[in-house]
Amino acid sequence: MNLKNKTAVVTGAARGQGLAEAKLLAEKGASVIICDVLEAEGREAANTLVSGGLDIRFARLDVALEDDWDRVADLVREQSDSLEILVNNAGIINRSSIADTSLEAWSRLMSINVTGAFLGIKKLAPLLGLRGGAVVNISSNSAFSAHYDPGYTASKWALRGLTRAAAMEFAGQKIRVNAVCPGLVLTDLNAEAPHLKPMIEMTPLKRAASVDEIAYLVAYLVSDEASFVTGEDFVIDGGFTAGAAYRRVSEEAGLQRDRDH
Repeated sequence: MNLKNKTAVVTGAARGQGLAEAKLLAEKGASVIICDVLEAEGREAANTLVSGGLDIRFARLDVALEDDWDRVADLVREQSDSLEILVNNAGIINRSSIADTSLEAWSRLMSINVTGAFLGIKKLAPLLGLRGGAVVNISSNSAFSAHYDPGYTASKWALRGLTRAAAMEFAGQKIRVNAVCPGLVLTDLNAEAPHLKPMIEMTPLKRAASVDEIAYLVAYLVSDEASFVTGEDFVIDGGFTAGAAYRRVSEEAGLQRDRDH
């Protein structure tokens, strides 16, 4: 997965999964712009990676604001004559029921998780289309079932639809668009979360993913090796979506336990 001579924009990349994605793309040779509203953390991360010899720069970006995307597009034009990679990673979680979710909270979540990806594709497609490129939208395995967070769940389902619509619209410009749908990913932000242990117990592989495992899938999808892949959803969740509930039933019935031992 050689990404030399490619320019990439990664949103929500000041820390966690987004930072891991940006770092790997740079290690594979890309020139990467990491974008986030967390300006201090983003600049520190960029400076650290630059000191390690990687081609990284930081740009402040609120993905819900059209003017901010225009500024990122201008920055890309200053740095390069084209853009080859866009990773729409930015997203937030609300963790409240429908009854307890205010319209303001719902609208804010949608503006970041869905509108942010829409604006990214809309604003950067002219640059991606100059030489052909790839977009990866970070969805979730909850886009195949449900999460106890209706706003988050709805936004991740919406990203699957946006991915497929964009893949069809921009295929003539040789822009590929795919969605990565992670399950439980272990980060510093959720290491103490109450749902971590039961999620791991339900996951057939009995662990969470690392941020690097998600990053490698993203790197593949934006590489030339994936040149015939577009409009698809890639679930990476240790088998959770494939049949976590049925596996739990088998375990409690003693059937799976016999096979595991």
